[in-house]
Amino acid sequence: MHIPSSHFDLSNRVALVTGATRGLGRAISMALGKAGAKVALNYFNDTDSAQRAFADFQKANYTGTLVRADITSEAAVRTMSADITRQLGPVDVVVVNATCAQPQKPIEQYAWTDFQAMLDFFVKSPFLLAQALVPHMKRQRWGRIISIGSEVFQRGNPNFSAYVAAKGAQLGLARSLASELAPSGITVNTISPGWIPVERHESWPQDMKNAYRATIPACRWGIPDDVAAAVVFLASNEASFITGQNITVNGGLTLA
Repeated sequence: MHIPSSHFDLSNRVALVTGATRGLGRAISMALGKAGAKVALNYFNDTDSAQRAFADFQKANYTGTLVRADITSEAAVRTMSADITRQLGPVDVVVVNATCAQPQKPIEQYAWTDFQAMLDFFVKSPFLLAQALVPHMKRQRWGRIISIGSEVFQRGNPNFSAYVAAKGAQLGLARSLASELAPSGITVNTISPGWIPVERHESWPQDMKNAYRATIPACRWGIPDDVAAAVVFLASNEASFITGQNITVNGGLTLA
């Protein structure tokens, strides 16, 4: 995987990336490590994939740790925060990236449990992480909370109501936290990628991929590094006056 060179220095910062060992999360973790941050790579289910990702992270001579935790559990988030603090130091930058299965079906076929699972990952998880990590950020008057959202909230994709609704709620939470935490030197922003094919999309129909690709004004697929570069910028000192924003990374597919 190509890791772009970074012009932003995150030395002496500790970053936590949830869902860090596959897809976008893996690229984000590598980019933050390249920028000098000490990175805690969070995962929960796929231990083999996590160990491979962390081996690549270490091979690049980046500093960090691998942490297994269910980020929808209050107790697990508290324990994870304490473990990271003991190993790397308190968290200065958190990237909320972990996701769950994303079923697509008509509204009549959804169960409330589908909606609840989405809300747990995209509202409960950032809420728990903020409660655990913001006290340190307030004490030092510096912090970064970056949520990985999605273009689907702007596009209103059909047959995807559970995911779209939860992503909208995630964005609303980030905007409110941005206003609340700005006086403490903490920025809160959302990065909303378009469809960037990663491992979990390998079996998706090629005609579906071709149809989406044809709509991108930039005339290319996005890649995980595109999202990772935006994360590194928002985590840097240079982005200290940017908060409450939703930055869409999709080659111009949504322009408003």
